Amino acid sequence: MSDGDGDAPVSVYVTAGNRAQALALARTLVEERLAACANIVEGVTSVYWWQDKVETAAEAAVILKSRKSLLDALCARAAELHDYECPCIVAFPIAGGHAAFLDWIAAETGER
Repeated sequence: MSDGDGDAPVSVYVTAGNRAQALALARTLVEERLAACANIVEGVTSVYWWQDKVETAAEAAVILKSRKSLLDALCARAAELHDYECPCIVAFPIAGGHAAFLDWIAAETGER
């Protein structure tokens, strides 16, 4: 993995209304190489404030692996594809991990 800050690996967490929406979002972001891979976690229950009341919803979560330099483009594209008015799209730095996997993230999201 390169030591450049733009190559720093990130994990991006996105919620979707159901598995089909999560899968469509994940597939597009991976096909467009904004993410190296995506995990879909079904059975997520979200509790949140929306329009002045507390809501509860069944959702699916998407966990994407990418690079910091792609974060703005990935977030913009995820928001564009999303059907929520205000989708949860948040990023976390990846502090470390299996070196070969981190190298793979960089390779799969690099220039072709």
